[in-house]
Amino acid sequence: MEPTNDQDPNYYHRVVDCQWACPAHTNVPGYIRMIAQGQFDDAYMLNRESNVFPGILGRTCDRPCEPACRRDRVDGSPVAICRLKRVASDLKGDISDRLPAVPTEKNGKRVACVGAGPSALTVANDLLPLGYDIVMFEQFAKPGGLMRTNIPEFRLPDKVLEDETQVILDMGVDVRYNSPITSMRSLLAEGFDAIFVGVGAPRGKELDIPGRHDEVDSHIFIGIDWLESVAFGHVTEIGSRVLIIGVGNTAMDCCRSSRRLGGSDIKVMARRPREYFKASTWELDDAEEEGVEIIVNHAPKRFVIEDGKLVGIEFEVLEWDEGAKHSTVLETVIIECDDVILAIGQENAFPWIERDLGMEFGEWDVPVVDEHTMQSTLTGVFFGGDAAFGPKNIIWAVAHGHEAAISIHNLCSDIALDDRPPVGMNLVSQKMGMSEWSYHNDYNPSPRQKMSHVELTKRFESLDLEVELGFSVEQTVREVQRCLNCDVETAFKASACIECDACIDICPVQCLTITSNGAEDDLRSRLSAPATNLSQALYVSEALPQTGRVMVKDENVCVHCGLCAERCPTAAWDMALFDLAIPYAGSKNFIPVAVGFGGGGRS
Repeated sequence: MEPTNDQDPNYYHRVVDCQWACPAHTNVPGYIRMIAQGQFDDAYMLNRESNVFPGILGRTCDRPCEPACRRDRVDGSPVAICRLKRVASDLKGDISDRLPAVPTEKNGKRVACVGAGPSALTVANDLLPLGYDIVMFEQFAKPGGLMRTNIPEFRLPDKVLEDETQVILDMGVDVRYNSPITSMRSLLAEGFDAIFVGVGAPRGKELDIPGRHDEVDSHIFIGIDWLESVAFGHVTEIGSRVLIIGVGNTAMDCCRSSRRLGGSDIKVMARRPREYFKASTWELDDAEEEGVEIIVNHAPKRFVIEDGKLVGIEFEVLEWDEGAKHSTVLETVIIECDDVILAIGQENAFPWIERDLGMEFGEWDVPVVDEHTMQSTLTGVFFGGDAAFGPKNIIWAVAHGHEAAISIHNLCSDIALDDRPPVGMNLVSQKMGMSEWSYHNDYNPSPRQKMSHVELTKRFESLDLEVELGFSVEQTVREVQRCLNCDVETAFKASACIECDACIDICPVQCLTITSNGAEDDLRSRLSAPATNLSQALYVSEALPQTGRVMVKDENVCVHCGLCAERCPTAAWDMALFDLAIPYAGSKNFIPVAVGFGGGGRS
């Protein structure tokens, strides 16, 4: 194998699993260390650089970082990254003087944002400091998009949403509420230099089975529309017996909201077994704790209508083969109900975009969008969030907003859209003495901390009573110490190695091997612990000066304990802090910096 190019920022970035897995690439270990040191303002601002909404995402993120967490490979429980993000948000002070400065002199470019959701707000956040004028068209009377209409207040308090959205609007957005866009042609005619569309996926999927369109009093609701009506106070009650069709996160919000609006017998009906649910495990746990019954292997067959009134749904009871690809109907059953909420998915809807503008539409009749630049086939019109690629999560919308802002700035600066500013890095030694380091590298055996909740007898008193209480001081202290500091990397200098095997002897996970080089498959089979997991690359050094062999490290199992560097008699191993320099709109083309041994600093 060729020697590993550790001058490429993506090499070390991939080793920081949580940051790599985050769509916005938030510096997770960095802000966790700041929380550990009581630097809550700093932790919040480090978060905000990339994810823009630390308080919102600290409560609602789908947490792609946590399944990737290296701690999960050690004791089966990842660090509670999302909940620590909330700690920084809840405990921060006044950070107004640290927000991006907006110039009084504008650059003469005007950008229209359709929608005031997370992706459009991110675009505004990135472009306003560069002198752009942002005009934001929002169909409702308040900002937030689907964050406001589809996430109940018992999960996301209105104050948190208001605070973090208003910070961006106060930077100088010309926001026009109650102003839905009904014609892309008309919007184009207003002469904006670029248009960004961040309208979410606003249409819930229908369930077209017998009885759906019978002439009955409406007791069958589309999930996202129903949640929107609840959010704006148009719906204040529901029947006692409620069936929720679908088992995604929207279904969980619907069933828990129903519980607070008077429902007492609430059932979530799932077509497949539990391991195939789309809902997050913590959402399922909270729903079941609140008395919601989740019934698997039931497929709706027809709505049961008697005397013009909905009385239930007939279901096929299914038995699935291995892999849940094919099913057999065992029997049919009727489950009685007063109301039904359909939460079987969301779709994009663009009736307001004329089809003769030169914008190509693809599968499902949605615009074709470049995944790299976020531009549609109509020059100057960009998409992001759910509007771009279908329903995902807020953090994906933020990541799309950052990329779209780069593209818009390139477009307005006569730079090719695919000319993206490169990522950079700093790699700075953490050595402070012969065996002393500037970070805490002891393994803490504490289990993952459990979130405290409002007691069950009180949480249904109102829709706006937040259920999760946040971590206590004691819980925060324990949880931050569970982080393995994966951004403190093992940096190796082959020329200093004397092949004494001291690092190999002391490594607690057998991730190091000195051996002759070879093809990757062969090399992986000859390691101290054969590296069969291909999710991460091997580190392979240059030829060692004594024998010409190579130092090989299995990055997948290393726990960044630093014992190799402590034990090495020649300082061939070092522990160096990796800092990823993420480009945003207006970033200069910086040169990646790798300083493994002394010197350097944060850029």
